[in-house]
Amino acid sequence: MKKLPSKNLGPNAVRIIAGAWRGRKIQALPGETVRPTADRVREALFNRLTHGFAQMAFQIQGARVLDVFAGTGALGLEALSRGAKYATFVEKNPDTASLIRRNSEKLGAEDRGNVLIADAAHLPSATDTYDLALLDPPYRQNLAAQTLNCLILQGWLKPGALVSVETDATENVSTVSAMVQLDRRSYGRAVVSIFHYRP
Repeated sequence: MKKLPSKNLGPNAVRIIAGAWRGRKIQALPGETVRPTADRVREALFNRLTHGFAQMAFQIQGARVLDVFAGTGALGLEALSRGAKYATFVEKNPDTASLIRRNSEKLGAEDRGNVLIADAAHLPSATDTYDLALLDPPYRQNLAAQTLNCLILQGWLKPGALVSVETDATENVSTVSAMVQLDRRSYGRAVVSIFHYRP
């Protein structure tokens, strides 16, 4: 697939990789408060989700997606661009949550998602369930396993849901009951693990 040019993105811009909004830019906050998933990691992740598992078929088309530690909203918006039906963005920082809303409005996606201001590791009980959860916690804070357990205990995941977790290469995602690891790949500093929820 032909790579999109990376120039002219601006210092705080993130690009949608594929789908209806391919090439469109969304904004990130300045500095290192928010660390968006790199383009190549996002592209590889969605390729794995949609084409990578012979033992199961996952359809992004029509899926309900949970973007946890959402930051810019890039992962959830990428899923919507590729045909997901709805996305909930979980972000505890109100300023960053406002950024997600602005990015959604910029793409015309405000009616296909909502932003929940909450601590991802201490979520309330879910009012709906999701086919796909995308977790990008801050590196080296050991939040992945805690958040996975919270998603299960609070009823956020449909049986059979896929969950991706991006961590620093030095971190390990502890084994979580009912989560079967399907894949683990390194992309420089980042490691992306994909799990299948089998309650």
